[in-house]
Order: sequence, then structure tokens, then C-alpha cells
Amino acid sequence: MDQWIDSLTIWTGDLAGLLWGNYVTLIALLGTGAYLTWRMRLVQIRGFHHSIELVRGKYSSEKDVGEVSHFQALSTALSATIGTGNIAGVATAISLGGPGALFWMWVTAAIGMATKFVECTLALKFREVSPDGQISGGPMYSLLNGLKMRRTAIAFASFALIASFGIGNMVQANSVVDGLGYIFPEIKNTPWVLGVVLAILVGLVILGGVKRIAKVASTIVPFMAILYISAAIIVLANHIEAIPQALFTIFNHALNPWAVGGAAVGEAIRWGVARGLFSNEAGLGSSPMAHAAARTNEPVREGLVAMMEPFIDTLVICSMTGLVIVVTGAYIDRPENLVGAALTAHAFSATLGDGGAWVVGFGLALFAFSTIIAWSYYGDRSARFLFGDAAVMPYRVIFTILVVFGAAVPLQLVWNIADSMNLLMALPNLLCLILLSGLAKRLSDDYFKRHRKSAI
Repeated sequence: MDQWIDSLTIWTGDLAGLLWGNYVTLIALLGTGAYLTWRMRLVQIRGFHHSIELVRGKYSSEKDVGEVSHFQALSTALSATIGTGNIAGVATAISLGGPGALFWMWVTAAIGMATKFVECTLALKFREVSPDGQISGGPMYSLLNGLKMRRTAIAFASFALIASFGIGNMVQANSVVDGLGYIFPEIKNTPWVLGVVLAILVGLVILGGVKRIAKVASTIVPFMAILYISAAIIVLANHIEAIPQALFTIFNHALNPWAVGGAAVGEAIRWGVARGLFSNEAGLGSSPMAHAAARTNEPVREGLVAMMEPFIDTLVICSMTGLVIVVTGAYIDRPENLVGAALTAHAFSATLGDGGAWVVGFGLALFAFSTIIAWSYYGDRSARFLFGDAAVMPYRVIFTILVVFGAAVPLQLVWNIADSMNLLMALPNLLCLILLSGLAKRLSDDYFKRHRKSAI
């Protein structure tokens, strides 16, 4: 049995590596974002100020259709994307791709804002509202209602459902154990105890549906983001004289093959793009399921709100992690076993001492918990699409139970399956975005035209 599991782990690892590690995948995701940036006429720049207004509640109406506010929808989606990728993912990108990887994460986020805008605008356009007011939306509904591609919609929902048990549940539960293990090493001796506690907390949140998830997320996300960013600013302030050189190093390693070699620049692009997309999930099709529940009758408004995700997730939080690692030089003098979250903890601890381990450990635990509750919603919307309303509550119960297993078992196999399912979600979603980009442009042009008139 163990030999069979080991073989399956190796095979799925090879598959995940093939899917994420080849340039065709990265070009497809990045190329779609670049195309949508051009098609939407740099909406991430011209619509940025209006996005902030919408998040702050301007133009909102309680009379509009929806279950949660713009801010709550954004918080729910961010609680899924702000996770291990912001701590472990950035560190992995820099340790394997060099400091230049951070620059390519920025590029990925900048064009990913247009991708988020389009996929979430379409999610609002084609969402379904049940008689009791519950809302379901996302790429499966855009594919079904917008393109009449039922089989492709089923494929997306199936991949999303499987991924929710992996990357959205068991992987994250294990990350909570790792995070708190920085602070309390004895936890790793009885991880199932923490798993039971975590499962109870998760169950209390997700059994209440999207409204409770959004309420908890809108409390956790700002708190954990402010805590982590504040700690990073303290570290950067202590190394303020090193920041200009760090920025030069990042740009030089990202763009100058004569200085670092063509292969090094290629690795920076590969790891920066891959980890950037993994962190902000632009193009994967997950967050449109959260944004579809927003209280608005204007699809473009929620698209603009969603646009803030890659900005906050990658351009702000991932940048903080990356700059701390570079200015402290942690990526240079690190022991060989420090690659992911441990490298980030090492970088913070170099300035903050034991407090650095607390920030990373506590932050990783909170980030992972918020990801679990958000992905539970993505999974139950997928279950509802595939099997109907009767499947939602059994899904939530099974999801909660699996949290215990995720905290207690080795997870490399689960990681591999989850990584593969995540990318397989992206394929039908990217097809949907390209085929419906014309509709998204018409919706966008019409909205901004009406908005300009009303502002006069």
C-alpha cells in the first residue's frame, strides 16, 4: 500500500510539475491577461480610483440583488488568495528563481487585474438567483448560460470541487499546523488535536453559508493583512538604506541576461509568473464564485472590485514578503533546507528575533484558516451546480471532517493533486474569458459611459 501511494505521489508530482512548470501554461495564463488588458483598454489603470470608491461602499444600494456587500465579497475572495502563497510561495519563487522572480510576480499581478475584472464581470452577468435569494455564479454558469457549453461547465465544476478538498482544505489545515509549529513546536507531536479544534471552528463558519463566511472573512482579512504588513514595514525601516540596492537587484536579475545569465532570467520568469498566478489566482476561475454573490445590479462594478485582488494580494503583500527576504539577504545565506515559509520566518527573525517567527507562524495560520472557509464556498457552489441543492450540506459536513485529516497526514500527494486540479480549472475558464471578452468590453464601455454622464 505504501509503495503504491509513493508511486502515485511521484506520478502526480510529475504531472503537476509538467502542468505548472512549462512555458506553454505560463504563456496561456499570462497571454490571456495581456490580451484582456489590451481589449479592456487598461481598465486596471483607468478604473482604479472607481474601484476604491466601490469597495468603500459608494454607489451601493440595499435594494440591489445579492447576499453580501462589495467589501465582503472582496474579503471572501481575498481570504482564499491571501494564504500560503504570500508567505511560502514568494520565498519559494526567490529561492529557486532568484530576486528577479519578484519583478515577474508584479507583472503577473498587473495584467492579472484585467483578468479578474473580466471573469468577475461575467460571473455577475450570468449568475443564477434561487427563489429564496441564494446566489450561485462563477465560470461554470458563464460557460453554461453565456456560451451554452454544458460539458465544459461540468468539467470546470468537477475540477473545482476536487481542488477544494485539496488546496482549499487539507493543504491549508496542514499549513496551520506548520504555522503554529513555529511558535509551539510540541503541536506537531499531536497535530490531530489542532485538526479537531480547527474543524470545529471551520464548521461553525461554513455551515452558516456565504453570509457568515463573508462576515468572518471581512473581519479576519483586514486584521491579518495589517498585522503582516506592519511587521514587514518595521523590518524594511530597519534596512531602509538597503532598499534601493534591493530594488536594483530585483530589476537586474529580472531583465539583464548579460549580468546574471539568460538561464537565470528564464528561471526568474518561470518561478515569478508561476507563483504570482498561484498566489492571486487570476485566470483560475475561483474568486468569481465569491464575487457573484455581491449585492449589485451592475456586473461591471463587481468586476472593478475584484480587480483589487491581485493588487492587494501580490503588489502589496507579496511585495512585502519579497522585499524583506531581499533586503535582509536571507535568500543568500540561507541553509539548504530553508525554501518556503521557513525562509520567510528566517528573514523576519533576522530583524525581529523571536517576534519574527510569531508573525510568520501566526500569519500563516490565519491566512490558511481564511483560505479554508473561502474555498468551502467555492466547493459548495460547485457541488450545487453538479448535484443540486441537496448536495450542499453533505459537502459542507465532509469538507469539515477532512480538515482533521489534513492536519494530521503527510500531504505531498494532496498538494500534487490540488496543483493539477487548480490548473485544469483554468483551461475552461480561459476559454470562457476569450470567447466572452467582446461581451465584457461592451458591458464595460456601456457602464463607464453611463458613469461619466451621471458624474457630470
